[in-house]
Amino acid sequence: MKKTIRDIDVSGRKVLVRCDFNVPMQDGKITDDIRITSALPTIRYLIENNAAVILMSHMGRPKGEPKPEFSLQPVADRLSEYLGKEVIFAKSDVVVDDEVKAAAAALKPGQVMLLENVRYRKEETKNEEPFTGQLASLGEIFVNDAFGTAHRAHCSTAGLAAYMPAVSGFLIEKEVKFLGEALEDPQRPFVAIMGGAKVGDKIPVITNLLTKVDTLIIGGGMAYTFFKAMGYEIGKSLLDEESLELSGAIMRQAEEKGVKLLLPVDTACAAEFSNDSEKVICDRDKIPADLMGMDIGPKSMELFAEAIASAKTVVWNGPCGVFEMPNFADGTKAVAKALAESDAVTIIGGGDSAAAVEQFGFADKMTHISTGGGASLEYLEGKQLPGIACLEDK
Repeated sequence: MKKTIRDIDVSGRKVLVRCDFNVPMQDGKITDDIRITSALPTIRYLIENNAAVILMSHMGRPKGEPKPEFSLQPVADRLSEYLGKEVIFAKSDVVVDDEVKAAAAALKPGQVMLLENVRYRKEETKNEEPFTGQLASLGEIFVNDAFGTAHRAHCSTAGLAAYMPAVSGFLIEKEVKFLGEALEDPQRPFVAIMGGAKVGDKIPVITNLLTKVDTLIIGGGMAYTFFKAMGYEIGKSLLDEESLELSGAIMRQAEEKGVKLLLPVDTACAAEFSNDSEKVICDRDKIPADLMGMDIGPKSMELFAEAIASAKTVVWNGPCGVFEMPNFADGTKAVAKALAESDAVTIIGGGDSAAAVEQFGFADKMTHISTGGGASLEYLEGKQLPGIACLEDK
């Protein structure tokens, strides 16, 4: 277990907090602020416990140089609204300069300051000096609460831990609790649902989960590579040719380990990759040569929903079809609905799955929605995440 802000005295101290404020923007406006609201419990706790709070984050990919469209000024404004107090924005193209140092030194307990986008500095993503030392000069305690970047060893996610006491915020604590318990001590039956496009991207996760789950459900574009490995024709469907052999190996492995592997039994096909293309339902072994699979079919939806209904723990990563197109969103929606109606501990592994449960209005019915797609995948692979490994143990 890692120490959290509860395990350390923050009163009267300057606390550097790495958040994930990489929010989507359009025309200078924030279009979704869930990453901001997710950070509020940690920030409020620090304010209430008399800390002077210095927040850090990246936004977008400015690639080591200042770009106004990636400025965190709108985040400071939105945070000020939520906290009901001014969040001082330390605007600097180099993130830390003499003025920023002076502002940090003058910061009083209960006050909050936000630094400019840490990726304005090229050292950030390389975890190099002098940037880490410059950030460290601003505070006395490091708190990492950015799960979305915890799989990266950057100056602001891991480097700072070498300079000062380092603990987690409440968001990382929650992520580690739910993902950790699912992997180490799940309530059973334990069902994992893997979707998305390429098998190759998910091989390490699937391999790790096969040693832990009772049932593994495969949906999305990668199902067609499994169909091909079973000897079926898949028409114009997505094929991850490099992972054909591996798909066959996964099926054999599941059988050896006594894991129930559920693949779609029917599929919603179309002639074109377009929402306007006519939907044709085909059995998985009867996909016509001129059609491509776009979603799971109704029989598969029932099959997957049954497995979810009897589960006690479910982890879901990756949609079951092209859910961005309303015509081919039924499979992903059916899975989200089955999870919403389930009594199980339901964990959504960030990314597209999180977007889907949000889109279909089921977000509040899930036990936990991870804030980091890439980070949650690496965690499910069993990898150590540098931004968590660097924190102090209890």
